[in-house]
Order: sequence, then structure tokens, then C-alpha cells
Amino acid sequence: MGSSPPLAVDALFGLLIPLWQVVIGLMVLVTVVVSVRRLFLQGPSRMGGAMLLAGCALVCVAVVSYLVQQI
Repeated sequence: MGSSPPLAVDALFGLLIPLWQVVIGLMVLVTVVVSVRRLFLQGPSRMGGAMLLAGCALVCVAVVSYLVQQI
């Protein structure tokens, strides 16, 4: 007995999953651009704390994604 043929639903999900990743990436990009614009308009007094927070968030995301890939 052979294996069952692949379902069309699997092919559809295979096409949609990268599309959702692009949509999420674009939303994140728009959010970052809007927040950076607002940050620059508020002046340099808040830039130090905001850059420190953004840097910590970036490092945390990189560490979490590395750990998830290792599992």
C-alpha cells in the first residue's frame, strides 16, 4: 500500500504561511518607523533611554530566536 497523495489544503497553507510572515513583517516595520519618528520629534532628552530599550529588545529577540532554532 502506497502513501496517500498530498492534500490541496496542505499546498494552500504552504502558500499562505509565507504571506502572513510578510504581512507581520510589514506591520512591524510600519510600527518601528512611526515610533522612531515620534521619538525624534520629542527631542534628544528621551533618545538615550529609548535607544537602550530598543537595543535590549533587539538582543532579547535575537537570543530567543537562537534558542528556539536550537530546539
